[in-house]
Amino acid sequence: MMSAIAITLPDGSKRNYSAPLTGAELAASIGPGLAKAAIALKLDGRPRDLATLIDHDAAAAIITRDQPDGLEILRHDAAHVMAEAVKELYPETQVTFGPATENGFYYDFARDTPFTPEDLEKIEARMHDIVKRDEKITREEWERDKAVAFFDSIGERYKAEWINEIPADEAISLYRQGDFVDLCVGPHLPSTGQLGQAFKLMSVAGAYWRGDAKNAQLQRIHGTAWANQKELDQYLFRLAEAERRDHRRLGPQLGLFHLGEEAVGSIFWHPKGWTLFRVIEAYMRGRLERVGYQEVKAPQLLDRSLWEATGHWDNFRENMFIAESRDDRVLAVKPMNCPGHVLIFRNRLRSYRELPLRLAEFGSCTRNEPSGALHGIMRVRAFTQDDAHIFCTEDQITSESIEFCRLLLSIYRDFGFEDVGIKFSTRPEQRIGGDETWDRAEKSLSDAVKAAGLDFALAPGEGAFYGPKLEFHLRDALGREWQCGTLQLDFMMPERLGASYIGEDGGRHVPVMLHRAVLGSMERFIGILIEHYAGRFPLWLAPVQAVVTTITEEANAYAAEVAKACSDAGLRVILDTGNETINYKVREHSLALVPVMLVVGRREAENRAVSLRRLGGNAQQALALAEAVDRLKVETAAPVAS
Repeated sequence: MMSAIAITLPDGSKRNYSAPLTGAELAASIGPGLAKAAIALKLDGRPRDLATLIDHDAAAAIITRDQPDGLEILRHDAAHVMAEAVKELYPETQVTFGPATENGFYYDFARDTPFTPEDLEKIEARMHDIVKRDEKITREEWERDKAVAFFDSIGERYKAEWINEIPADEAISLYRQGDFVDLCVGPHLPSTGQLGQAFKLMSVAGAYWRGDAKNAQLQRIHGTAWANQKELDQYLFRLAEAERRDHRRLGPQLGLFHLGEEAVGSIFWHPKGWTLFRVIEAYMRGRLERVGYQEVKAPQLLDRSLWEATGHWDNFRENMFIAESRDDRVLAVKPMNCPGHVLIFRNRLRSYRELPLRLAEFGSCTRNEPSGALHGIMRVRAFTQDDAHIFCTEDQITSESIEFCRLLLSIYRDFGFEDVGIKFSTRPEQRIGGDETWDRAEKSLSDAVKAAGLDFALAPGEGAFYGPKLEFHLRDALGREWQCGTLQLDFMMPERLGASYIGEDGGRHVPVMLHRAVLGSMERFIGILIEHYAGRFPLWLAPVQAVVTTITEEANAYAAEVAKACSDAGLRVILDTGNETINYKVREHSLALVPVMLVVGRREAENRAVSLRRLGGNAQQALALAEAVDRLKVETAAPVAS
């Protein structure tokens, strides 16, 4: 007699069944709506096919296409449907592997003839046909030798090779849809029809079998797939918008910077770009000075012995540029600022009365990043960190962490970022210090962020090698997340470098060191700002805040007077008295994304007035010169902390 099956559902409720049942039957027993929406089963935490038999007491959930697990299955199925389409159109092609990715899927193919854009159009059209066929997808378990022989017989040597490396105790799982059979662990949809039509092939690129450049080169076709057409359209819009906003295009176009082979991984800042850099630096400097930071400057080259003492030589050596002096000393170009700040702290005897001591530096750092990892000004080899280190007692960790979080969130708001997520990163596998020290550090930082009333997500194993950290992720106008700020708690580096202070008890104590940055890399943050605002910066940030331009040559002298009045008021202004028509000038300065135009002609000169025109608008506002300057002086001022 078959025993009853007890199934625990996600809401904690239990359902009893007199006999084993499939995932599809479970969904139907819960309700017809769920049965229709079901695409897979989660059994004891593991996604499985709907056809999977539940034959024991278990925790079960029905997966639908609008859930993260469901979307991953849809994307995996899209890869299989693409492979089936390729095999139908180009039978000589061998298939290798095709997983789901963060925003879609890909499949690697072995084929002598390169795929063309026209091929991708044909493949995508055939995929739509396969979905319309609504082919049933079934899982089969095969004997190992039989599976190898099958794939060998149809010329799929990559599949045959991989089967031989599957552990002996694992089942050989194949999935069949129509005439297409693929090696896969699943799970998959019940049929191709349930994939839907919300997918698109995006590109083709080179890849290597098993990711090894020594192996055969393959062709990787990338695609994207979503739960419905609306989500696909939104994704394609975001891609197009991201391309339009790409800082690598806008930066040179707006005259901010350029990158060149003469200095790979470094930036050539042009006057406008360097103005933007200095505006941000001045704003940050003002914010830090108002809350008690003291600015310092540490050397660029530091002796190898220092990096050995901190642990960087063993844990970060491959990212450091090394130099030798004439006296045979081995030096490293600093990849970060922290050791230099410890040396400044320990340069003289400190008292507990000086703590917390907050040392800040706009430090120039250099890291030997691999060329393939470089990306515009977002990831470079030479960059500037808005870095600071807080030396404090253990009792001050919570208060200093709270104050830093408040400062960081306030600064992000000033730059236009309201949505900020926090990750708590714990001890990595490669680290210095014992577990007892790490336990203490992680608890202290966790207690501090909780006391600040901030929510965070746990990121196990992603801390720095010397201590746990908070990562601050801001969300831009396209909904993308960027990790910028950090707060790292370090019990070890001050002790390793011999830093101490005289406590209230008259004894020597090792300070706690809080590594912190708000913007992170200044260069990267500027890249984020360019893309967030699509180059149309708020008035206070704009490298050129206003242009004074003339309608007729007769107004040139007055235009110069207007420009001087704006400049004297602190505005970043340029003067355009060229011979072009006013329509041409308006178009050119609009393309340059200058926020404000002050247009003057004979009438404005006679009345000592200006016609004020704002970027993106067609209307002009007639104002007296003094009133216009006063208004713009207020509008262009940098934010001031409340």
